Amino acid sequence: MEQVMVQNVNVPGYERFVDAHRYRSMRRALREVLPEEAPGLTQAEMLAAVAGRLPEALFSGAEQAGWWLKTVMADLEAKGLLEREPTRPVRWHRAAAF
Repeated sequence: MEQVMVQNVNVPGYERFVDAHRYRSMRRALREVLPEEAPGLTQAEMLAAVAGRLPEALFSGAEQAGWWLKTVMADLEAKGLLEREPTRPVRWHRAAAF
């Protein structure tokens, strides 16, 4: 099984290996749905938006997709590819480099 290393913006220095196919599928889906500018999307809006773009064979349920969404979001934000807006509820949009 191919793996990629992810980081977590909320835990500096955290690194973990995860399944590369699921990671890349979620990252691709996020890139398709996230706007490049504020106000962006909430986490719930992102999950709803990516739901139809994920391969059923890799993401069997909303709970699993939600875990992968949060994992990929935390990694992309740690790498500066996702920007968090100072709003309530919290919203994110793509950084220029994404």
